[in-house]
Amino acid sequence: MAAAATGPGALVGAREAAEAAHVLSLPAEAFGNDPRLEAAWAERAFQHAHVYFHLLSAADPAGLRLTRADDRIYAAFRRSFPDLRVDQLDVEALKSEAAKEKWRPFCLQFEGAVEDFNLGTLLRLDCRRGYSEENSVLAPRIQFLAIEIARNREGCNGAVYRRAAAPEAEPDPAGPR
Repeated sequence: MAAAATGPGALVGAREAAEAAHVLSLPAEAFGNDPRLEAAWAERAFQHAHVYFHLLSAADPAGLRLTRADDRIYAAFRRSFPDLRVDQLDVEALKSEAAKEKWRPFCLQFEGAVEDFNLGTLLRLDCRRGYSEENSVLAPRIQFLAIEIARNREGCNGAVYRRAAAPEAEPDPAGPR
């Protein structure tokens, strides 16, 4: 007998998941402020975060490829944001009006080239820590990809992998679990 699933998506069956996938594929103009849609987006963002963090914990991030366009994304990111610290993000560098003016053209250049480039995705502010309410911000998928590709290539996400490989060797900066 299988154990009962727990967590945000535990009560969603195959039919409901298929319906949610269909709804999420519709253009944004088809919706108002539907709380069911917001819940579906939140669920998808949470699931993505969960899978990504487990991936970081299981494989050395230095060798991860997140998309076929990783090289292009990374080059464009560092051209547009050469001095942005990716290890510990400042929300203002992502969300202020001045930051949005710089991020908008960066993001739009990947429309049609990166699937779901503007999908809402959770992004960790401090790459040494896991996803939490204090350490996460909602960002477009291309912004997430650019920052996480940079973190992987620049060695910033290595702490997550090393901590998972030898949990007693490196304390979690977020404190005890």
